[in-house]
Amino acid sequence: MDTQAVAAEFAALCKAGKFEEAGERFWAEDVVSIEPMQGEMAELRGKAAVRGKGEWWYANHVIHGTETHGPYVNGNQFALRFHIDVTQKASGQRMQMEEVALYTVRDGKVAEERFLVRMG
Repeated sequence: MDTQAVAAEFAALCKAGKFEEAGERFWAEDVVSIEPMQGEMAELRGKAAVRGKGEWWYANHVIHGTETHGPYVNGNQFALRFHIDVTQKASGQRMQMEEVALYTVRDGKVAEERFLVRMG
């Protein structure tokens, strides 16, 4: 599967709210996930670790709504833009996030996902 096809299917799943399904279907076993933060979740390696990050996110946040825009494709990479309305459970703080995710495709799988976030 080429990058354009991976991007189209990955984006369609995200637009349908099936983020976990998109990851399970398209993450490479050795996927690398890079977040714009410090700490233990800043860079994770392997499908199990990245899955665990998603489980942590959903356990610690209330998601009120998401929008997915894209994909934007160039060579073996594609980007998606997300708008997320979320509340942190611990603090009760509600925020609007805008995030760009840059995905690198290798052998029909997402080998790396890199997130760029704007909080507002």
